[in-house]
Amino acid sequence: METTDNRLLLEECGGKHRVRISVDRGGTFTDCVGIFPVEPTAKDPSGERVVVVKLLSEDPTHYSDAPREGIRRILEIATGRPHPRDALLATENIESIRMGTTVATNALLERKGEPCALVVTLGFRDLLKIGNQARPKIFDLSISKPDVLYQHVVQIDERVTLVGYAMDPRPAAQNQSDETNVVVGRSGEHVRILKTPEWATVRKQLQQVFDTGIRSVAVCLMHAYTFTAHEEEIGRIASEIGFTHVTLSSQLSPRIKIVPRAHSATADAYLTPGIRRYVDGFASGFDAGFGDIRIDFMQSDGGLAPVEHFSGLRAILSGPAAGVVGYAVTSYSESEKISLVGFDMGGTSTDVS
Repeated sequence: METTDNRLLLEECGGKHRVRISVDRGGTFTDCVGIFPVEPTAKDPSGERVVVVKLLSEDPTHYSDAPREGIRRILEIATGRPHPRDALLATENIESIRMGTTVATNALLERKGEPCALVVTLGFRDLLKIGNQARPKIFDLSISKPDVLYQHVVQIDERVTLVGYAMDPRPAAQNQSDETNVVVGRSGEHVRILKTPEWATVRKQLQQVFDTGIRSVAVCLMHAYTFTAHEEEIGRIASEIGFTHVTLSSQLSPRIKIVPRAHSATADAYLTPGIRRYVDGFASGFDAGFGDIRIDFMQSDGGLAPVEHFSGLRAILSGPAAGVVGYAVTSYSESEKISLVGFDMGGTSTDVS
């Protein structure tokens, strides 16, 4: 890209254009790209100007939030008007903001997430420590297992079971709905409620966890992928007590296998509070028009999610996924079909894909 003096950009922009902004917020550096229209010239007939700003992700002596500071600098260039650091950032010239971030990635790698508790069916307190018995290095005598993400475990005295042959492709054909304590789950399978929790006991258990200072919980019960009532009631009680974040596995990842479902719920409870604080802090520096801007965050699957739906679980590979999408678009040739290897070395983590 041609290097252009910023003062020339100020003269050309005239303060009348809307700017599309993309941000890569890493652990060490933050890169911001602004694209905005300018009057076409013989030298630049495209009628569009691209400005790149690179700055430290943490520099508290100069600014509180790197992406917002990068956007401020881009707006000054694009509009030709000063945007003071100590004032709310005007949004009238912003068309959209798209951001990929390694905030969740680094929090997970460095174990700097939110203290959280796991709520699980009685008898499964060590579910995630045992895992699924996978042995990638079966003859290794010095296995090092990563620590679990939660600080406390709450065991709920409840139990449900599936009725009949669970692999029957036509479970609804089984005439068992008239049995005592049998309900039809949302997957169509019949579920027998063997034991309903004592909700007063559950409230007492959760209150004890709350009193330790923990404000985030992950709830994962047996067969909750189809029978959600117990998880939903636990979530309601936790919210009443004052927990600021409650993850229900039946809502987050309604899959059959409880181990991956519990892993997902725990990761979400561990990371989402930090993500929400980051997003709220980012938004707090803009004026009232911030809600009218389209703001999307890159998810781990390479898709974009509106800011209100961005969660910790789906943010773990936000930054790396954005890199994959980028080099797939810019470097892969449909005609040549040559495979690509992406290498992104940052200050905190390195991603190879």
